[in-house]
Amino acid sequence: MQEHEAVYCCKAKVGKPAPDFTMFTTADMDKLQSKVSLSDYRGKWLVLFFYPLDFTFVCPTEITALSDRYEEFVARGADVLGVSVDSVYSHRAWINTPREKNGIAGLKFPLASDITKQVSRDYGVLVEEEGVSLRGLFIIDPDGILQYAVIHNMNVGRSVDETLRVLEALQTGGLCPADWKPGQKTLTPGG
Repeated sequence: MQEHEAVYCCKAKVGKPAPDFTMFTTADMDKLQSKVSLSDYRGKWLVLFFYPLDFTFVCPTEITALSDRYEEFVARGADVLGVSVDSVYSHRAWINTPREKNGIAGLKFPLASDITKQVSRDYGVLVEEEGVSLRGLFIIDPDGILQYAVIHNMNVGRSVDETLRVLEALQTGGLCPADWKPGQKTLTPGG
């Protein structure tokens, strides 16, 4: 397994306002001039995830898994935004590549280009010596507060089931025990 050292002294802190960002995205696949900012997600939950690079091996498995279940996020008042250090032109080429050829055709949410690497730095996922991001997943609430952060190495893809479970747990506003599942009761303090 490869060792990677990211910048852990980042601006992203759970319980604090999420670091702001503005990046070009694939929302307009023709012109690629569409920008997105954190403020665009005010009033809804945001699942913001970082991945190393386009056209790699693990990345398309998790991105297509999130895309295939995108409606479940929307039904919970959330949106999804994927980020890598690749250009929007690389993103577009990857989105236009069929899935059977390691592409992510049919993607239901935009990919953002962190070409300056500043957003990856701010969220503590940038591997400076390689210029790529670790896998980082952040859940930001409708008020722009970072509620959840998980960062791990590049070799393992993330679980859509776990992301949805954590999102729903956060949305209860209650105390959710280990292995809590949607629909189960939350804990009552002192009870």
